[in-house]
Amino acid sequence: MPVVLLFIIFVVLLMIAIPVSITLGITAVLPSIFDPSFTVGAKYLIRAMFGGLDSFPLLAVPMFVLSGIIMAKGGISRKLFDVFAYFLGNFTAGMPCAVVVTCLFYGAISGSAPATVAAVGSMTIPVLTSLGYDLTFSTAIVTVAGGLGVIIPPSIPFIMYGMASGASVSDLFLAGVIPGLMIGLLLMLYAIYHCKRYGEDKEKIHAEVKKLHDKGLLKVLKESFWAILSPVIILGCIYMGIASPTEAAVISVFYALIISLFVYKSIRIGQLWNILVEAIKTFSPILFILAASTAFSRVLTLMQVPQAVSTFILENFHSQVAILLVINLFLLIVGMVMDTTPAILILTPILLPIIEAIGMNPVQFGVIMVVNLAIGFVTPPIGVNLFVASSLTGVSVMDIAKKSMAMIGLFLIALLLITFIPALSLGLL
Repeated sequence: MPVVLLFIIFVVLLMIAIPVSITLGITAVLPSIFDPSFTVGAKYLIRAMFGGLDSFPLLAVPMFVLSGIIMAKGGISRKLFDVFAYFLGNFTAGMPCAVVVTCLFYGAISGSAPATVAAVGSMTIPVLTSLGYDLTFSTAIVTVAGGLGVIIPPSIPFIMYGMASGASVSDLFLAGVIPGLMIGLLLMLYAIYHCKRYGEDKEKIHAEVKKLHDKGLLKVLKESFWAILSPVIILGCIYMGIASPTEAAVISVFYALIISLFVYKSIRIGQLWNILVEAIKTFSPILFILAASTAFSRVLTLMQVPQAVSTFILENFHSQVAILLVINLFLLIVGMVMDTTPAILILTPILLPIIEAIGMNPVQFGVIMVVNLAIGFVTPPIGVNLFVASSLTGVSVMDIAKKSMAMIGLFLIALLLITFIPALSLGLL
């Protein structure tokens, strides 16, 4: 069966709204149906699917999903926002900047961009609008800053890329720190520019910050201490060699439970069942996609698709700069129409040989791929963050996307810097 026809069928199935996992499964079996001599049969594909799920690093994903949900229900995002608003609130764009920093920290807890938007946005967007900020701007900045949730470690897409490429997950986590902080800084600079151009209601902002100052620094820090400590514990366990990323994910679940149940007392025992059900509903689709994409990638490998794509790009683009620009453009387009998990699992085996051929470190490429797909979270038609934010505020997806364009531009500038300055990704390794 021709490879081009296989991909046409794949795209058509996605366009008619067939679920990604089913689309992957159908396209994985088509070559053996059309060509009985093809070496892959149904039994092999089923074994490949189960083999794709039999992975110790993969266990980190449901644990981080569960931890993020527990902390969202436990009001952790509010605790984080209060402490950053205390210090930044009285500066120009202090409140929007506090939102960006909150997204950075919450991303270091949940490892998920949509979870970051939902948890931080549901709490901060009403605060920003009550202080006089435009609703569309408030929604857009949370939507874009939520993308930091997959760049700042621990990151679920980094775990997926590590599985697909064989790269160290711990190294990938460390490589995401500087790019995540850099993008966060660029978003804060944009917020300052926006607020200087359109103005702020300083009276309302000062009144809100005064409430925090009246509490006193010690009380604000005391209330926020356990929330701020959570990413420190998670990442500290990994980089001090105390725990693997998977073990640290389990630690994060128990930490979130203890803090929410017994310290903040924001969750009751009776709510745990619903939290577990929500976590299962969130993670189960990922499992089906992972299993089907594993089988699909095996089929592509046997059809020598990675070698064909690698040969085509290397023969037609001779400059390393041109090759990297083509790959980035391709990933940006993919990020607009495909969710992060299947994109990473399908494309990593195809693109990695090209990256290795031009001498790029696979860890750096992992950061490049995740940043590209993070931009996809905030670009139509599939931008998940856009739909999450729209459901929170009622602002249309296209209005949020239009307001986000300048911030997406800054994301693209950061992407180019990460692509051509390896030290930004590899400097901490």
